[in-house]
Amino acid sequence: MEVKKIPEVILCSGQKMPLIGMGTAPNPLTPQEALISIFIDGFDVGYRHFDTASLYGSEEPLGKAVAKALELGLIKGRDEVFITSKLWCTDAQHDLVLPALKTTLQKLRLEYVDLYLIHWPLRLRPGVELINISEEDVFPLDMKGTWEAMEECYRLGLAKSIGVSNFGIKKLNQLLENATVLPAVNQVEMNPSWQQGKLREFCKQEGIHVSAWSPLGAYKTSWGSNAVMENPILMEIARARQKSVAQVALRWIYEQRTSPIAKSFNKERMKQNLEIFDWELSQEELQKLSQIPQRRTVTGEQFVSENGPFKSLEELWDGEP
Repeated sequence: MEVKKIPEVILCSGQKMPLIGMGTAPNPLTPQEALISIFIDGFDVGYRHFDTASLYGSEEPLGKAVAKALELGLIKGRDEVFITSKLWCTDAQHDLVLPALKTTLQKLRLEYVDLYLIHWPLRLRPGVELINISEEDVFPLDMKGTWEAMEECYRLGLAKSIGVSNFGIKKLNQLLENATVLPAVNQVEMNPSWQQGKLREFCKQEGIHVSAWSPLGAYKTSWGSNAVMENPILMEIARARQKSVAQVALRWIYEQRTSPIAKSFNKERMKQNLEIFDWELSQEELQKLSQIPQRRTVTGEQFVSENGPFKSLEELWDGEP
């Protein structure tokens, strides 16, 4: 099948990144062989940006899928693929960053990642599991030391771009005070039901590209919501346009000059999610979308405690509840 080229953004690092990525976090858990096949489907329909993380357990099958895509001729070379991975919180301290990235590269069977992100602006006690966090397990992030180690990964060529995830404005300002390499990307929850206007404006001024995880509200996952996919305004626009609700939501994100990380493991929906680049939302439709009630899906409440570094959700999110 003929694959249309996806538009790209040039990051502040000078690297080009496709303006839609495929999410790879399996929910529910999926066998590795099945994941490899799903990611091959992603290549086949046209995805060239794949978003993984140490936490997801999808680095190894993604690496095998990249090798298989090369073997099948779906891609001609490594430079046709953009791979994002993330530093998990248990490794978020200066001396653990480089070893963590080397482990990621080993699992991916790659010499470099295109983008490496600090997953959350905090540190967790080594060995702690996300589903079982107590207040003694959460520590403040050593912003200066951790970012210095991220910059070392960049200088060594092991990460072509570096950035962050789930950082608010105050935390970005803290990072920028000492950074000699600017964060290329801030990947945050963003969709028509959580539009992140202030944060997007700040990042635009600083030259940081915003990437949107959960662009469809993580619909039908164990932790998601129906705030996007069953939103009456989005449904009305989708009906009028003869588009899917997902296509309208993803197009809205694209029109904000941000890039969605869309996760579907269904090949037909994967294909539909890429069909957002040859049409536009009208001003009237954009106005309607701006009126959607706003609510964050992932609160991060497991990181908040009376004696921890974040005593409230406002502290965790820098004033955005």
